[in-house]
Amino acid sequence: MNAKTLRFGGIAAAVMVLVLSTGCTSKKYVRSQAAPLINSTNDLDAKTAADHRAITDTDARATAGIAGAQGAADAAGVKANGAQGAADRAQGSAQEAYNRVDSLSGVVAGLDTYKAISDTSVTFAFDKSALTLADKKQLDTLATSLGGTKHYLVQLTGGTDSVGDAQYNYQLSQKRADSVAAYLQTKYGIAPHKFYLVGIGKDDAVASNKTAAGRSKNRRVEVKVLSNMQEEAAQTPVSPS
Repeated sequence: MNAKTLRFGGIAAAVMVLVLSTGCTSKKYVRSQAAPLINSTNDLDAKTAADHRAITDTDARATAGIAGAQGAADAAGVKANGAQGAADRAQGSAQEAYNRVDSLSGVVAGLDTYKAISDTSVTFAFDKSALTLADKKQLDTLATSLGGTKHYLVQLTGGTDSVGDAQYNYQLSQKRADSVAAYLQTKYGIAPHKFYLVGIGKDDAVASNKTAAGRSKNRRVEVKVLSNMQEEAAQTPVSPS
């Protein structure tokens, strides 16, 4: 083997060593650079998973809270509906106990012994049956005037103006009388059977229906408290002379 061949072999071996050492160095560099990225990625995955669990837990609590609130609201609604239903039934029973008549004649025994001890009239807006504050004050005055009166009845005569269908007006006049009876019964404890309701519709107008003022007067309920004077006298103790 000549010197030239030896030199070439030495150079080749040196090149191979250099390549191998360079490759190892490159791999170590890549690993050193990749390691932080891998760790960061793992940390990010762990944080994402934790965040997801937190969000899921929050959603679950929120859903449970909403469900609980809805359940409470539903229960309150059921109770409110039950209370309203009971009130409506009580009001309905009271209205059924009212005496609904065309007139007191032939209905109240011994009517000629009853005398009017107080009366008033309340008026209503067009096509309305709700009492105003002024109406209630008038009824308050009448009710407080009863004092200790026991043997009495309350005649409520409801009327309307001439506008509209006759049958509709009869029904409206009854509703107006009902409103007065319900107010006196609820606030002053007047028993339902003491009321005698007469709905006359647009019959027996108290004023001319040709004017607005007249029609306003006809949209009314006339309230009369009649007392059986004979029974009242029989119940009145006689003072010793």
